[in-house]
Amino acid sequence: MAGNLNTLDSVGGFSVSNKVIVNHTYDAKNLNTLEVRNNFYDDSFAQHYILRGTNTSTLSVDNVNGIIPIPSNTMNFVEAVVIAVNDDNTASITQKLESALQVNGTGVVTELSTMTTIIKDSIPEGQTWEIDVFTGGGANKFSYSTTRIGTTKTVKWCVYVKVVSIDWT
Repeated sequence: MAGNLNTLDSVGGFSVSNKVIVNHTYDAKNLNTLEVRNNFYDDSFAQHYILRGTNTSTLSVDNVNGIIPIPSNTMNFVEAVVIAVNDDNTASITQKLESALQVNGTGVVTELSTMTTIIKDSIPEGQTWEIDVFTGGGANKFSYSTTRIGTTKTVKWCVYVKVVSIDWT
């Protein structure tokens, strides 16, 4: 018997396990990862992430060292906005990183280029805070590795990342 399909409708919004996903004013909330696709080009997509870490570490999307997955046979354009602050708010750095990454058929991630724009740098003389693309996390994975040298103060890192991935086969 034929039936009519209706669009999803919820007067108060949409939730999963009592967490609001879309509220009544059409705002998306509480998303762990957001993926954007173009219906016309099904071989590409964009995903957004928030990475965190402290001191010298590999930044992670969660508390179990989860790093960003990217598919095999792709070219990837990665934009990242970085902020790092020490524990008493006396030093910080803000940067934008723009990278091109290639992933081959076996999942090996290669950094083709990275441009760094320093927005603000108030790191004290004698200290070094650095962030670099990290491609050593296994097949089809990447993140950022951070370095803190010359201080015992805790440095917290937070990075907002957008990955645009395009099939390259």
